Amino acid sequence: MSRRGVILLAHGARDPRWSEPLESVARRTAALAPGIVLTLAFLDFMTPDLADAAGALVRQGCDDLVVVPAFVGVGGHVRSDLPKLVDAIAAEHPGVSIRVAPALGDEPSVQEAMARSVVAAAEA
Repeated sequence: MSRRGVILLAHGARDPRWSEPLESVARRTAALAPGIVLTLAFLDFMTPDLADAAGALVRQGCDDLVVVPAFVGVGGHVRSDLPKLVDAIAAEHPGVSIRVAPALGDEPSVQEAMARSVVAAAEA
């Protein structure tokens, strides 16, 4: 039986407080679906990086990985960098399935939540 692990992938920043909203998303995800094995990963400046996060999930017995890009817009990191990183992870962990979900900013429900936040800010 396959065990799925989810990696919430974000850009990263030099300021460690930058990741607080993503840590909140991870906690909220755990509360909504306690059975999901989830970790955060970052492209730059912060740890773990994607390869280390994937390796940690594989060591926990996950053989089906889903990378969820926590990006509002899809640019070079998601279009160019991410596929190369995923290919390297797949080569390092043969037998492990890895796929990339749509970026969060491409999800209609996320766009709707953002629009509601803009309206709330305008009406405050």
